[in-house]
Amino acid sequence: MKHVFNTLKKYTWQILLVILLLFFQANCNLELPNYTSKIVDVGIQQGGIENNVLEVIRESEYNKLMLFLNDDEKNIVNESYTKIEKNDNEYIDKYSVLSNESVYLLNDIDTDSRDNLNDILNYPIIMVELLESKNNNLTALFGENFDVNSFNINDLSSEQLSNFISISKEKIENLESSILEQYAINYVKNEYIAVGIDLEAHQINYIVKTGLIMLGYSILAMLLTISSTYLSTKIATNFSRDLRSKVTSKVMSFSTKEFEDFSTASLITRTTNDIQQVQMLTVMCLRMVIYAPIMGIGAFVKVSGSSMAWVIGLAIAMIFTLVVVMFSLALPKFNLVQKLLDKLNLVSREIITGTPVIRAFGNEKYEEKRFDKANTDLTKTNLFVNRLMSLMMPSMMFIMNAVSILIIWVGSSKVDMGSMQVGSLIAFITYTIEIIMSFLMISIISIMIPRSFVSLKRIGEVLNKEVSIKNKEKTLHFPKETTGTVEFRDVYFRYPDAEEDVLQNISFKATKGTTTAFIGSTGSGKSTLVNLIPRLYDVTGGKILIDGVNIKDADLKELRHKIGFVPQKGVLFTGTIKSNIAFGKGRITENELEKAAMISQSLEFINEKEDKFNSEISQGGTNVSGGQRQRLSIARAIAMDPEIYIFDDSFSALDYKTDAKLRKELNKYTKNSTILIVAQRISTVMKADQIIVMDNGSIVGIGKHEELMKNCDVYKEIALSQLSEEELANG
Repeated sequence: MKHVFNTLKKYTWQILLVILLLFFQANCNLELPNYTSKIVDVGIQQGGIENNVLEVIRESEYNKLMLFLNDDEKNIVNESYTKIEKNDNEYIDKYSVLSNESVYLLNDIDTDSRDNLNDILNYPIIMVELLESKNNNLTALFGENFDVNSFNINDLSSEQLSNFISISKEKIENLESSILEQYAINYVKNEYIAVGIDLEAHQINYIVKTGLIMLGYSILAMLLTISSTYLSTKIATNFSRDLRSKVTSKVMSFSTKEFEDFSTASLITRTTNDIQQVQMLTVMCLRMVIYAPIMGIGAFVKVSGSSMAWVIGLAIAMIFTLVVVMFSLALPKFNLVQKLLDKLNLVSREIITGTPVIRAFGNEKYEEKRFDKANTDLTKTNLFVNRLMSLMMPSMMFIMNAVSILIIWVGSSKVDMGSMQVGSLIAFITYTIEIIMSFLMISIISIMIPRSFVSLKRIGEVLNKEVSIKNKEKTLHFPKETTGTVEFRDVYFRYPDAEEDVLQNISFKATKGTTTAFIGSTGSGKSTLVNLIPRLYDVTGGKILIDGVNIKDADLKELRHKIGFVPQKGVLFTGTIKSNIAFGKGRITENELEKAAMISQSLEFINEKEDKFNSEISQGGTNVSGGQRQRLSIARAIAMDPEIYIFDDSFSALDYKTDAKLRKELNKYTKNSTILIVAQRISTVMKADQIIVMDNGSIVGIGKHEELMKNCDVYKEIALSQLSEEELANG
């Protein structure tokens, strides 16, 4: 999979940007439950009062608080507040109490100073609240002998006050923090009322302000989500495009040996379905696989200090167990799905391409059963996987709802005891759901990821496949003054994994301006021999030289540009007649186009078409006859004007008359080229300058027609089986 990940490397910075966006997005979403909690706890329950740092306090109350502070603490408090004298016109309308007594206003201090001040004032405010409200908790703290109503702190000496503060601090620490916080907030509320602040307006202002902050976070999270989704999709789409290009380019470099290792159906599946799976995997990784852990870990950090963290630990353990079980069941099936998909594509392709033969032999029922079996096997496997996935969702939802009920049950008792506020409980539930949803996303993806990894592996197999026929590190160029001479020197060839050679000791030379024909019985090695020249296969022994250069040392592109190859089966591509003839040349003039068509005897049927050379050719050339396909294939080779022509039984679909005309025109046009012809017909090879007779992979005769009729029994037998002695004599 090295090549696959190397393809992804070019998108490194974009991926890092997506991850950064996901971190910001998660941070925005994780802040929202905090603000929800603040609206409930602070905005609704505490009237918009966040802590016990008073913005304004009467002088009389200020002095009471000072009784419970040491000298250092007093200095900090005095530095934090500024005294406003009574009847100060600047503040008289804002604080109605100024007509009666002076107040202290909080200075503009930073967050750290405010937090420090909150800690300092916490104990004094609680004690003043308990003493002024004559709270029964004082009796509970100091015993039944403590008379709340008759106690006056101003009557205590310095030593008595110090002892009282020491004892009360120790006693107060045993109370629940939430209870103490409520005492402090209650004191602040009463003081604000006494000063003349409108608490209802203050509460509404706090709720609106907090709501606007939440709205801001939500909008920012939305924008970040849109941006990260767009980037993720763009990366995945471009990555899959690059992969398709690489796979196609790699397949184009395959020799016949590599094609035998992968079926055509499998290569199509790998180039389409498998790459689509990898594209989905890339999107899921960038959107969910990265985002879910960020959210899960972030939410866990937010609640890790809570006394109910064990509930989340229990939920995680349950989910993890479920994911592991599902994963172990699904992985083997995903490996099987892709193989069954290959099988289905193979069967479908064979049925579609072989429909005429199937109908001719009346074998439709058998092929339908074969397709049904492949289809049923794939369906059963997919159903098993889909059942697993359908079981995953309700299982996760059950765990999530069960955990929510457990949190409410445990949390409600804590709220009742005063150790937790309602808003904090809501936030805890929200964070817990975020954690479970993160695992839910990961678990759903974990079912899909194995299939994508199978696809990734299959793509890697194609990209990592070592190509047997390729350029050497240093290639040789053909001489500038080329002659197109083809020479075989003691050539041997054996197909991959075969037990014996199909060609043995092949030696001959074909020179410029001559026609060399190959004839022999079926399976004698004729086509294999000419396929070695453009290196569709590589020789296993000996060498093939073109203009004195070993073709193994030559550049493949340069080598194949010298050759006009016409295979046994005329292959046409979707497009027009013009695009098919110009396929090997690229740009082509009208004169060159007509000349190629005329020599190949194609011009007549082309002119009969309404659009002439612009007439459409359907997929595989199915809208033209076999003979027309062959002639257009020959025209394609002629248009290249190569030095070497190879016709691999390329006249078999032509009638004798067309065959004779074509060879006559071809001989005129190609008199300065080297022509190699594989043929079954004696009439096609009779006038060749050199006829090579093949039998069981060996050359059993070389010469002209007349010579071979005299001294080659194999040739004579083939000739007499096709033509009479009189026809052979007249040539």
